[in-house]
Amino acid sequence: MSRVCELTGKKAMVGNNVSHALNRTKRKFDANLIKKRFYIPEEDKWVTLKIAASTLKNINKKGISAVLKEARENGFYKK
Repeated sequence: MSRVCELTGKKAMVGNNVSHALNRTKRKFDANLIKKRFYIPEEDKWVTLKIAASTLKNINKKGISAVLKEARENGFYKK
């Protein structure tokens, strides 16, 4: 499976390694993903999601139900 956040769609970015002599070579900045289980009381079930660390902060702030609702509206979460 690709390294993409299941709720926000965050994925890898492309950039450069820059040496002291300013030589540039391509590199990849991967998203900071973690695998986490959440309990959804409305559906009375547990789900395992691969999410970015910044998304986890949003879940802690807003709650899993609100973040799932936003993700469904944006077309990322379809379960």
